[in-house]
Amino acid sequence: MSYEPPKQTISVSAFLQNEEGEVLLLRTHWRKDTWEMPGGNVEVGEPLDEAVCREFLEETGIVIRPIGITGIYSNTTKATIGVVFRAEYVSGEINIQPEEILEARYIKIDELNIGEYITRPQQRSRTLDAMKAKYFIPYEAWKMEPDYQLVSRLEKKITLDV
Repeated sequence: MSYEPPKQTISVSAFLQNEEGEVLLLRTHWRKDTWEMPGGNVEVGEPLDEAVCREFLEETGIVIRPIGITGIYSNTTKATIGVVFRAEYVSGEINIQPEEILEARYIKIDELNIGEYITRPQQRSRTLDAMKAKYFIPYEAWKMEPDYQLVSRLEKKITLDV
């Protein structure tokens, strides 16, 4: 019997707030009914932290720095693992690619009004988890050959007033 590797997709997204505490959210052509955090699928062999930076930049025009993971989620129907990062702003202004993104903007959301913007329950819980996160899950990316080599590590503990 031969081994067949699992066929799963890994997606990443990032929670980014501006100085006023507003969250950068977007709407896509294929999910017009909801706002969501920017992100997308990880390419084969791509470190998760690099993937979230790439996807965020592609969708918003903004350069971010991931500072930690706020949650890991599973969609068993589509065999997708979702990883949500908290991020810091580095540079850039909102500049969307209209073929993919309908709209991107900073929105003031909280537990009371989140349902007005984020209509899908799985996206709502991920966003709330990211908003409330006081500690982040450490993340490492390793290059295994020719020698074990640490590519990146994210580990940051913060206390947020939520």
